[in-house]
Amino acid sequence: RAAGGGRAAGPSRGTPGGAASPAPAAARSALLLAPLAVVPLAALAGLVGAAVEIGLPPLVAAGLVLGLLAHGSRGMHLDGLADTVDGLGAGWDRERALAVMRSGDVGPMGAVALVVVLLVQAASVAHLLAHGWRGALVVTALVVASRATCARMCTTGTTAAPGSSLGRVFVGTVTPAASWLLLVAVAGVVLLAALPLAASTGELPAVLAGAALAVLVASQLAVVLRERAARTFGGVGGDVLGAGVEVALTASLVVMTVAS
Repeated sequence: RAAGGGRAAGPSRGTPGGAASPAPAAARSALLLAPLAVVPLAALAGLVGAAVEIGLPPLVAAGLVLGLLAHGSRGMHLDGLADTVDGLGAGWDRERALAVMRSGDVGPMGAVALVVVLLVQAASVAHLLAHGWRGALVVTALVVASRATCARMCTTGTTAAPGSSLGRVFVGTVTPAASWLLLVAVAGVVLLAALPLAASTGELPAVLAGAALAVLVASQLAVVLRERAARTFGGVGGDVLGAGVEVALTASLVVMTVAS
């Protein structure tokens, strides 16, 4: 899997045990370019959401958008969310938490997390899509912005979880300054995307403030998740990165729903 998922999909050349091991500079570049890499998928999701303009009910469109995002990412972020929540809920014993997280089975806590997150996302996306193509544009931008979370969670000083091949490759490769610059860049994208919505609602200051706050809140919640995972698992792995993406997307959608 790419950054943000859980277990690696298969062996690769050049390293013992088949684990992928690009240079730190390449790993850092991959994390910083993650928002750009998801643009095609985000744009397609936005087009699907914009179908509300031809009469598709917002809630139906929201379900299709979330289904498309899950399919386009192979469900790895949702899988990471479920595994992370199961691991965090397994108790304070690190070995037990890691074993539960890596078992591959979705436990009751992971299942509840998936239901709640998808329910909140669907309701928030439907609310935004009620504004037509303007809301779809905001949803597109928030999907792009959510991928900046991975860089934020992999800043220098962060430790990779024991046994995590993806964590070993990506965690600790991004400087804090670079992660903040990326955050400012995606915040600018969200602000630009929110302009048509703000103009149409007549609530320009509130909507634009909400757009900036959405990115900041999403980022900080991802950092909170990173710190909790570091205490419980001994570091950050691919599942935690995937969970961070879903947490960030959900939080930013909720903030924009309130703001609009």
